[in-house]
Amino acid sequence: MSDQHSDKPIIGVTIGDYNGIGPEVILKALEGNQLAKLCTPIIYGSLRVLNQYRNLLEMKDWALHGIQKPEQANIKLTNVITCWHDHQTEIEPGKVTPEAGQGSFASLKRAVEDLKEGKIQALVTGPINKDNIQSEDFKFPGHTEFLAAAFGKDEALMFMVAGDLRVGVLTGHIPLEIVKTHITAEKLTAKIEQILQSLKGDFGIKKPKLAVLGLNPHAGENGLLGTEEIDVIQPVIKAFKEKGQLVLGPFPADGFFAAGTYRQYDAVLAMYHDQGLIPFKTLAFNEGVNFTAGLSAVRTSPDHGTAYNIAGKNLAEPGSLLQAIYLACDVSRFRAFNAEMDKNALISKPQPSESQHPAKSGGKQRFN
Repeated sequence: MSDQHSDKPIIGVTIGDYNGIGPEVILKALEGNQLAKLCTPIIYGSLRVLNQYRNLLEMKDWALHGIQKPEQANIKLTNVITCWHDHQTEIEPGKVTPEAGQGSFASLKRAVEDLKEGKIQALVTGPINKDNIQSEDFKFPGHTEFLAAAFGKDEALMFMVAGDLRVGVLTGHIPLEIVKTHITAEKLTAKIEQILQSLKGDFGIKKPKLAVLGLNPHAGENGLLGTEEIDVIQPVIKAFKEKGQLVLGPFPADGFFAAGTYRQYDAVLAMYHDQGLIPFKTLAFNEGVNFTAGLSAVRTSPDHGTAYNIAGKNLAEPGSLLQAIYLACDVSRFRAFNAEMDKNALISKPQPSESQHPAKSGGKQRFN
């Protein structure tokens, strides 16, 4: 890498489905190398595709730096690794094509390889189409499940983050009709442990306070509207309380966010995807970040999808992607800080500064 003495994290950013808004929000977030003081970005995708969008969005005065491997990255520029033979690739904004799906997987595969090898410090993934990416090599409901498998985990935690608002989900990308079968004591215990570990190890919260939502309306109404709360959720919460953990609930989901009760907790665990993500995106759509907790590596993504309806129209806002990059930088620095301190337990451990501490700086935009 040029200028080897830099201690900035190298952040990989996958292009996602290049006919969606991924390339546009990436280019807008990184335009003019505005994040060069914070990190060294490497876009995994296609230099040809990005240049087509750069021309479409009239960003012609800003050049991208093509490289073949992370070691060649220039810390002052926005670097691009082309992940497939792209001499004939043409963008079709707003269209669902097999080629765009293949490209999104090629960029993801290469980026994850570099992430596992420690060549990049964190990964920010652009939005994919969960249908056209499917292949013999990708048979997953989404990024989270793919990354869990890549890092040898049975499951990872989808953790939605926007400043002090953090929402996890017990069940992710599965049909609603089978959610009930996944509400087990073992799964709930594992997810709560993942959240508590992440709040401590990634966000620097020494004694995290977690709220757990109920599955049924009114949290089951003492068994009248369902028994999952009595049979599964309450006993698991009780077990954590007996260990001295601040895990409370189950709370009725309908009024929990509307009443602002979430502000009293460091995180919230919802029972299924929409129960957690609908209120989260309502509260923080333009700043929300999807953080994959429970992995040995750092991965974030914006909380929106491909948005084909506005692709290529210069309407997409980069706010969520920017926040995803900020959080990736924060958590990777915080993990590195803790790892360095753990090397020598005799050294008095200083408190990280706000710029190092994601609990202080996560979700707060540093650039106007």
